Amino acid sequence: MLDHSHASRDTLLTVRDLIRYAVSRFNAAKLFFGHGSDNAWDEAVYLVLHALHLPPDQLDPFMDARVLPEERQRALHLIDQRCDRRLPAPYLTKESWLQGYRFHVDERVIVPRSPIAELLMQHLEPWITDPYAVTSVLDLCTGSGCLAIIAAHQFPDALVDATDISQDAIDVARINVREHALSDRLNLHHGSLYDPLPAGTTYDLIISNPPYVNSESMTRLPEEYRHEPSLALAGGDDGMDLVRTIIDQAAEHLNENGVLVIEIGHEKHFFEEAFPELDPIWLDTAEASDQILLLTREQLAS
Repeated sequence: MLDHSHASRDTLLTVRDLIRYAVSRFNAAKLFFGHGSDNAWDEAVYLVLHALHLPPDQLDPFMDARVLPEERQRALHLIDQRCDRRLPAPYLTKESWLQGYRFHVDERVIVPRSPIAELLMQHLEPWITDPYAVTSVLDLCTGSGCLAIIAAHQFPDALVDATDISQDAIDVARINVREHALSDRLNLHHGSLYDPLPAGTTYDLIISNPPYVNSESMTRLPEEYRHEPSLALAGGDDGMDLVRTIIDQAAEHLNENGVLVIEIGHEKHFFEEAFPELDPIWLDTAEASDQILLLTREQLAS
């Protein structure tokens, strides 16, 4: 059994000591990892380096560096919070990284992790052949604004609209839009899905990571996920409540050659039951298979 007394923890003298201790604590607490890392080692490294104000991608030069008492206390505080409250690490550090981009996060939004981000980094090739030809993008259920911001970076000539029904989410997204210096190209709209958009606005690309967790799965979420806003996760009995509206109204908001990309997580079975007439293109990433679908305006209009 680990000794958490002040005297015993005072023997943790180096970065290596703190990381080893954190891994042991995380394993003993049987934490769930799914908010930026998928194992105890990576999460321990991230939290310790963050506490010590060290670069998150430069561990080796500092492994045997001795830590000051106040630095040790900062690291131990994060480790304790992670174990005792089972808070996702990004809520402790107030930041999250996605495809190399840093975003401010807190408990008003879900932690950025959508695999759509990987597809945006590839400019959605081959379905989009010229990233400079994309002049308008819409992100529905934007949350922290992460996908809208990545889209703005990857499609540099595009104007981006992003909507969310949560004012809290819009407030967080506004922080990130400002930090990424995109206020001139990215507009945030408070409201449900397409409702707050200017009448007649159409887009070359619509993306969405909507709430899609079905009601049964919501009851079995790990404790870490229960710290996230349920509004951003719960998708109704079959997870398709918002997906239905997104698909039903997408055609009227897409330009002639526009495409819709939606993440539905592990709900492919429910999607196929809800939309038996649709034959989407399923987009795989390094992290996800059968979780992201693409529909053309032509498919949606028919």
